[in-house]
Amino acid sequence: MKRKKEEINRKDNKSLNNISYIFVGLFVILIIHLIKFISIDSSNVIINPVNPRIEKLEQSIKRGKILDRKGKVLAETKVDSKKEYRVYPYENVFSHVVGYSVLDKSGIESLANYDLLKTNVGILEKAFQVISNKKSIGNNVITTLDAELQDKACELLGDRQGSIVAIEPSTGKILCMVSKPDFDPNYIESNYKIWNNDKENKPLFNRATHGKYPPGSTFKIVTALAYIRENPNWNQYIYNCTGKDFFGESTIHCYAHTAHGQENLEHAFKMSCNTAFANIGTNLDLYRYREVADSLLFNSSPPYPLTLSKDSISSFILNSNSETNDIAETAIGQGKTLVTPYHNALITTSIANGGNLMKPYIIDRVENVNGKIITKYLPEFYEELMSVEEASILKNFMKKVVTEGTGGTSSVEGIEVAGKTGSAENSGEKPHAWYVGFAPADNPQIALSIIVENSGTSTRYAAPIARELFKLYIK
Repeated sequence: MKRKKEEINRKDNKSLNNISYIFVGLFVILIIHLIKFISIDSSNVIINPVNPRIEKLEQSIKRGKILDRKGKVLAETKVDSKKEYRVYPYENVFSHVVGYSVLDKSGIESLANYDLLKTNVGILEKAFQVISNKKSIGNNVITTLDAELQDKACELLGDRQGSIVAIEPSTGKILCMVSKPDFDPNYIESNYKIWNNDKENKPLFNRATHGKYPPGSTFKIVTALAYIRENPNWNQYIYNCTGKDFFGESTIHCYAHTAHGQENLEHAFKMSCNTAFANIGTNLDLYRYREVADSLLFNSSPPYPLTLSKDSISSFILNSNSETNDIAETAIGQGKTLVTPYHNALITTSIANGGNLMKPYIIDRVENVNGKIITKYLPEFYEELMSVEEASILKNFMKKVVTEGTGGTSSVEGIEVAGKTGSAENSGEKPHAWYVGFAPADNPQIALSIIVENSGTSTRYAAPIARELFKLYIK
């Protein structure tokens, strides 16, 4: 009888232990989910436009201002006859990057939504606002954007389709982001359907981050880096350019059928020799070539403070089954490889910064209505895209592009510029004109990525834009 009682007790204890383990396990899972929510998901829930708390804040708080890095107003809320409306003083100039605050919200208006609807003032000031039946005023968001630079970039691009991105290499601050065609966010509610249904011009589409283009000769940066990594004696490369060469089923021509003669890697780079780079590409180990492209953030989502979709991922698709002609075309930036202007800016920024990519950011700080800093954002290291030595080699190549090669129209008197031109063929249309570069070359303050769609050569349409922006920003 005693033995039976002991057996029953053991079974009961075992059952209790099992139940305890289950509860402990559930508690651990709950803690893990709570940590995940606090560290990752909470901010997304807070800024989600369907969050009922946001709707309540919008009714009780006057939305704060969005300012450029020098305090110029990019967006503010005004009241007329007790009616509130959002005003964008620069009209079309910041349309994609600042965005709009109605409908689904976009751009910085979406990113900083909660900060703009939050008021960090003292208790007495809050009490006074309640007593006087006045709305509290939301915090102001000071961005990293430079209104003068953005305005000039918009003017230089004119009525042509394309994009301009500018980043400060040493910090990752986004200084400028222009996309054309654009729109006036002051009239987004009345014109949204028209603009959204304009499939030809796509004015609501941000070409800077979501437009994917053949990179043209700017991709020779990637091909050159792949060759340097694979060949320690890269400076012994020799090729004789006759103006054209044959690769599988493709005949590759140099621009205007120019015969560059015997050249090394540096000469081929500064003259943007197509046949030399096609020759380099077809002799690379394809597995290692792809590794280099992936290390430069192809086939993955690049760091960006706003939302990116899968459609905005730059693609490099060569593999062991690729045909010789596909490899040759890819090596010169044609073929099926596609890149966004923003991604091209990141690659250029990493070269300018000694191989290190800083995490790009667009909000410098958040202040309350009285100017007190609530949140300050600081530069963060993101990833080493290449070694210091590799970055130095590419930088020197890019300096020669401007002083001795195809990028002369981007040169600025008194400032050493490093750049790379590119003209990307485009289905029977005029080529897209590309330019990427930075200045001053040995102490970079600004890195640029420019594309002018269906315009012609970089020398005539993209590089001169870079020259004016370098001149404005640095001088």
